Parts: sequence; structure tokens; C-alpha cells
Amino acid sequence: MKLTLLGSLGHINTPLAKQLIAAGHTVTIISSNPDRQSSITAIGAKAAIGSVEDIPFLTKAFTGADALYAMIPPNLNPKDWKSWIRDIGRNYATAIKAAGVKKVVFLSSVGAHMPDGCGPVSGIHRAEQELNTLDGVDIIHLRPGNFYTNLLASIDMIRYAGIFGNNFGADNLVVLVHPNDIAAVAAEELTTGKFTGHSIRYIASDEKTSKEIAVALGAAIGNPNLPYVAFSDEDFFNGAVKAGLSKKSPATIPKWARRSAAAKCSPITCSTGRPWDRPNSATLQKNSPPPTLTHKTGRHSASSPVRVHPPMPIPEQQLSIFAQQHKKDHP
Repeated sequence: MKLTLLGSLGHINTPLAKQLIAAGHTVTIISSNPDRQSSITAIGAKAAIGSVEDIPFLTKAFTGADALYAMIPPNLNPKDWKSWIRDIGRNYATAIKAAGVKKVVFLSSVGAHMPDGCGPVSGIHRAEQELNTLDGVDIIHLRPGNFYTNLLASIDMIRYAGIFGNNFGADNLVVLVHPNDIAAVAAEELTTGKFTGHSIRYIASDEKTSKEIAVALGAAIGNPNLPYVAFSDEDFFNGAVKAGLSKKSPATIPKWARRSAAAKCSPITCSTGRPWDRPNSATLQKNSPPPTLTHKTGRHSASSPVRVHPPMPIPEQQLSIFAQQHKKDHP
């Protein structure tokens, strides 16, 4: 198959591309960074260098693909995050239609069922809606939880403040996912093409409370008593600005972070009150009601199946990377 991937060589695309290439597929990787071209070709893929804001470029890059993996690249500069994300989704829809692509796997997020109130993730909701305007194109929206790799951003806080924190409670469950698990799901969907119409698939590797995450990170760096501290929205926002984020979207930043708690943003609730069955991926048809998962059996109210896998704690590899990076940056 000829497969085109947006997302350069990120945490998901690198394992995804390697898996697809190893299986004998022809892979084109789209990146906005010319410096990535040699790295892309080094793994056996073709490079297409250009901007997601350039519809003619996207159309050319998509043309001939049997299936497309699409994602919205991070961009902290726009004055209106949600509108920019929506507009990129619209660009994709225009290029997909012009290129004649019939199968699309779109990287969305937990919280994308919310038109508003979930920061930039509500922008991804709007991008989903733009893609869903396409007729005759099968689209599956992948909605993973919070990436394990995002924990690396907490190194400075732990090093200099001696705490791990966010703007939700210590006992809030956080839905976690490994990028490799997302890559595996994306590869399955791209190569089997079993999805039809417009559908949604949730992806989770595990769920942990914020307190449990603090304990795991603390143990990895030799600080078993690392505390978790819940910040106010105001304190969170001020810290984000000091870290380099723009003040242009002040109302969305705290809500975006709080989406990880899933209590406010995930449509999935279990009989135990947990925001996710441990751990699972669910496929839902477009416009179907949010599933109610039963913790013990993994069954839910929608007609589509739920696959329940053995629990995956925070991987030792991720904890090792965290500890090594912490030591490297702050000897």
C-alpha cells in the first residue's frame, strides 16, 4: 500500500513509519522542516517537505495515497488556537477531496467530544467536524489519553521546586497512553482499512492518579517522597506564561491541562466511577452516544466492541528515560 503520514518524525510517526516500512508498504512522511528530510529517507520513507497551511502542497502530497494518517502539528503562536486548528482540519479536508483519498486515520484526543471548554482540544473537535463534511471518505478519529512522554516536561518543576503538580486533584485519575500504542493502532487501521463511514476509537494504556504518577516519578529519580501539588488555575497559567506560553489565549490554557484528569473532558465513565476501563480501546460509530464501560467485563452501551488488554503500568523504559533526562539536564 501507498501510505502518507503527516507529523514528521514525532513520537508516534517514528514507530508508525518503521512498522509500516517493515511490513513492505510505501510510506511518504510530510514534514515542515527541511532538516528532517535526510532522517526521513534514512528509515526508508519518502519525504514531502511543506506547510500544512499550503493546500496545493497537501493535495500533491496526498495524491496517490491508499490511506492517510493525519494529525494537527502543535503551534503555540496563533491568537486563536481553536480557530487555527479548525482551519488546518479544513485544509486537510480540501486536499483530501482534491487528491481523491478514501481512507483517513486522524489523530484526535480525549476531550474532542467537547465543542468548547477543553482548550485547544476543542479545536480538534472542530477539525474532526471539518473532516466529517467529506462524503465518500471513510474516517476514523483516534482519541488517545495523555502521553507518557509529556511527563518529561515536569523535570524542571521537580528539580527546582521539588514537587510534581498540575491544576487538578491528587486523586484524579489520568488516562495515560504510550505513543507506541497509538502507532500500533494507527498501523492497524491504515493497513486493514476495516473502518467505514465516520467513527471514533479511544486509546488508553493505563490510568493512574496524579499521586501515583508522582510516586512513580519520584522512585525513578531516588526521591520516593516526591509530593503532588494541585495548583489553582491562576497559578498554573502564570507558570505556563513564565515557561514561554503566550498570554494570547489565557482562558484556554488551564482548561487544556485539566483535560488530562478526564473528569471534565472524557465522555467515558465506568460503573466504578472511573473515567476509563483499565486499559482499553473502544470504537464508536459517528453520532453514537458516549459508551458506559463496565469495569469488570469491558462491555459498554454502544454496539461496537471494546478490546480490553492487560494493565500496563508506567513503562520502566519511560521511567528510565525520565530519570536519565533529569540527571542529564540537572547534574
